Amino acid sequence: MTRIGEAIVEFVVHRRRSWIVAILLVLVAGGAIGALKEATRTSSSLDGLPVGADSTRVVELVATFPQKEGSSAVVVYSVEGRTLDEQDIAALRQAAKGAVPGPLIVSEDLTAAFGVVPVTATGNAGIAAAVTSLRETVKGAAPAFATVQVTGPAAIQADLGAVFQGANTRLLLATASVVGLLLIITYRSPVLWLVPLTVVGIADRLAAVLATHVLKAAGVPWDESTIGILSVLVFGAGTNYALLLISRYRDELRRQPDRYAAMRVALRHTGEAVLVSATTVVLGVLTLLLSVFPTTRGLGLASAVGIVVAAGYALLVLPAVLVLFGRWIFWPLVPRVGQAALVDQRSFWRRVGDAVAARPRAFVVGTLVLLAIMAGGLTQVRSGLSQSDQFLAKPEAIAASERLARSFPAGNSDPFVVVTAGQAADVVAAVGNIPAVAAATPGPTAGGLTQVSVVLRPTPGSDEARQGVRDVRSAVGGIPQTFVGGTEAKGVDAADAAARDRGVILPLILGLVLLSLLVLLRSIVAPIVLVTTVVFTFLAAVGASWWIFTKIFGFSALDVTTPLYTFLFLVALGVDYNIFLVTRAREEAAVHGPREGMLRALAATGGVITSAGILLAAVFAVLGVLPLVVLAQIGVIICLGVLLDTLIVRTVLVPAIALILGDRFWWPRRVGQAAAPQHSRP
Repeated sequence: MTRIGEAIVEFVVHRRRSWIVAILLVLVAGGAIGALKEATRTSSSLDGLPVGADSTRVVELVATFPQKEGSSAVVVYSVEGRTLDEQDIAALRQAAKGAVPGPLIVSEDLTAAFGVVPVTATGNAGIAAAVTSLRETVKGAAPAFATVQVTGPAAIQADLGAVFQGANTRLLLATASVVGLLLIITYRSPVLWLVPLTVVGIADRLAAVLATHVLKAAGVPWDESTIGILSVLVFGAGTNYALLLISRYRDELRRQPDRYAAMRVALRHTGEAVLVSATTVVLGVLTLLLSVFPTTRGLGLASAVGIVVAAGYALLVLPAVLVLFGRWIFWPLVPRVGQAALVDQRSFWRRVGDAVAARPRAFVVGTLVLLAIMAGGLTQVRSGLSQSDQFLAKPEAIAASERLARSFPAGNSDPFVVVTAGQAADVVAAVGNIPAVAAATPGPTAGGLTQVSVVLRPTPGSDEARQGVRDVRSAVGGIPQTFVGGTEAKGVDAADAAARDRGVILPLILGLVLLSLLVLLRSIVAPIVLVTTVVFTFLAAVGASWWIFTKIFGFSALDVTTPLYTFLFLVALGVDYNIFLVTRAREEAAVHGPREGMLRALAATGGVITSAGILLAAVFAVLGVLPLVVLAQIGVIICLGVLLDTLIVRTVLVPAIALILGDRFWWPRRVGQAAAPQHSRP
């Protein structure tokens, strides 16, 4: 440890200063949380759209029209088991008068009618209020024989926003409950679990406050899901760091009578691993700043702030608080001087290590075959969720859209917009012969620009609809300053932008993680092995999750952002456990040689890393309390990936490879050469 690190350890863990450090940092957090509170912002329709895309440009241009028809709602009247007669149609038109400014269009099969309502409100709150008011109005005036529902872009946006009403509070409570329960199980103590849970809980609230203010100051947008994911990340990472520190502290209490001395030793040895781990995660999430999606950039910056706060409170506040209590805090399993440390016990994890050491090649082959089988689902993966597939529970806007599609061309619920500086007639003529286009109608004109509304026949979100967008873009490509937008076009652009992000960000994440390990271990072989195993874990997790999604949950595709987010968090967080293992292995190898050092490290860290992995997996699984498919997908893949990494890769694969390679695992560094002949097993 550096001199600065030693000075920090001595300052934080001191008989006369620890209580000052603890109280001061807790008061600072409380003051910031109470005085600043989370920053707020007015959301924009551009927040989640890829910068520079055609559909994004259309949103910008439409906002310049005097009518400001940035969005619209579609009121759908329908009947079942009968058809509408002239008297019914007249009654519907009378009911819609005042709420629906345009004509009411009746389907050819006389089972439904719809009217379009422009929504001039802006921001999620404004659009939600407008849609709620519209629903109350049209349902209150609807005749008894008809069912009335509201769909369209504005209604879908409003229903999406409703998903997050109180969601972050529910997510926080669920996360804290899961962490508290698992800490009780881990420590088997009625008191100890309260200390790390309280410290990490304070860090979580402070991270939310600081992150939102940093985002606001930097001009980077964030959305409702940002703080939810941030809480999961802070609780997961912060508790992992706490588990590692407390495990080492308990071990040192079995060696030293002075708890302050024991904590200083524990903090020195775990501090480096935690700092490198946190640095790796911070660098990883900061790569999201290269995304073309503004809210993805916001998530990256917020996550970086959260990890810094989590690591800081785990390394500064938690040690200072723990040493204020005596050994009794571990009751009933109070560590006593003279008891065997984990590394010296014939524990379950030592027996696992000995089994792996007996046949390391068989374990390597068996583990790789298992991961390959699990990764087999990758050959079937589809990406790109339609709006109707984004919710776990179907809201009114989606149900209405599906009902409308049964009586009209599917695209009527959400026609896409072509904005042109040329002649609208040229656009209508250009798209008129495209089989996927049901209708093209010129709309408002302003500032030399004209909107053309284009209705597609295929079901929204289908491959045919996406191809229809591409066909329209190809057809109008020769018309100057013509841009194709709308929900379907946004989906096409989002998929292309997500592919671009993966191509840029994924290799950079791998490079940064590899570089961090090279600096930490001062080795070449070990970092390459560790990064490769984490990539194998990701592929197996996605492949196995695909079968879960399709066979159990009935998901038709992955959201376009799911691969990037899951890769980032699995690689950045998954490599943590390898860091915890190999840093302890390096420490033990200095005395006992590479072989025995790895086995002792597995014995010492097996329990705590397994507890940390199960806890992190459970915390990410909590994302499933939010009824959005993308968050459920992220939660399931990361949960499964962390369990694979914790229970199989870190427990079996990495030790087996290290045992096969021996001292070459650390090449070009030489670890414990002098001690190896005396302490290594044959």
